[in-house]
Amino acid sequence: MAVRPENGICRERLMADWLLSILAITNFGNFGNLIMSILLQVDRLAISFPSQAGAVAAVRDVSFSIPESGTLGLVGESGSGKSVTALAILRLLPPQAEVSGEVKFCSPDVGLVSLGLMPEAEMRRLRGASISMIFQEPMTALNPMMRVGDQVAEVVRAHHKSSRREAWQRAAEALRDVAIPEPERRARDYPHQLSGGQRQRVMIAMALVNRPQLLIADEPTTALDVTIQAQILDLLRQLRERHKLAMLFISHDLGVVSKVADHVAVMYAGEIVEMGAVEAIFRSPAHAYTRGLMGAIPTLNTPRSAPLATVAAQTPPSAPQPLIEVTPGHWARVSP
Repeated sequence: MAVRPENGICRERLMADWLLSILAITNFGNFGNLIMSILLQVDRLAISFPSQAGAVAAVRDVSFSIPESGTLGLVGESGSGKSVTALAILRLLPPQAEVSGEVKFCSPDVGLVSLGLMPEAEMRRLRGASISMIFQEPMTALNPMMRVGDQVAEVVRAHHKSSRREAWQRAAEALRDVAIPEPERRARDYPHQLSGGQRQRVMIAMALVNRPQLLIADEPTTALDVTIQAQILDLLRQLRERHKLAMLFISHDLGVVSKVADHVAVMYAGEIVEMGAVEAIFRSPAHAYTRGLMGAIPTLNTPRSAPLATVAAQTPPSAPQPLIEVTPGHWARVSP
């Protein structure tokens, strides 16, 4: 059941719980730079899937928080657990998934909630209203049999008592907000009639039409060319500033994350191995995997005849390593 925020109670309770969990996980000693308006808190999230050989751990001991209007970039190679983490936040994993840990969400609209304990009916009201998600590959996420305007309007009617006409008008406005030209006309198109960039803009419009507090963007620029990718990133930045959005931005591309996020969490083999402010991570990466990722990025000075650098496989430690604060606000799973 949601606890309504009265005189900041919701925010204070969430912050207190977060501080206790951080103390237990990381032994942090410096709290001077902590942000006091946490919107989403993920605490010791673990996810596994059954297989013939036994349970396979996809995510292990993942903890992070996102403040109001802040952006966390979640970066890592394919299979590192990024998308599974996002789906777990919204409780969209398949029923056979085993999930432990806690996810708390706090906003002026819904109060303090533990998402894992919410009844499914309440969770459905939260999805698409307070928390929205942009899924990978819009061509498969969009319904090919429905006009794109109807798909955006459907999101409106799922959360508001609106007539078809009102929902259609809001859909057209949402398409205009994401800079689709002639939105009233293009709203009558089917997904296959739009370009890749326009389909991605439709996905963004669907996610933002109900003005959520938190947007989860799962690789929103992966299938786009560099020019369109830059346009989408600029659009997300403008929308974030305009609507004061908090965002969890998932990508395998460190360069993209550096342009979008305030803070970065690097995932490898289901764990967060390093996290901190964007500047700190890029200036002095502490974990070997983060350094490998950055070293694998080709530059204009990279010899064309040289083979591209690869990231060497990291052997997981026999015992879990805690996150250590290597510099103020910068944590990594390294030996002290």
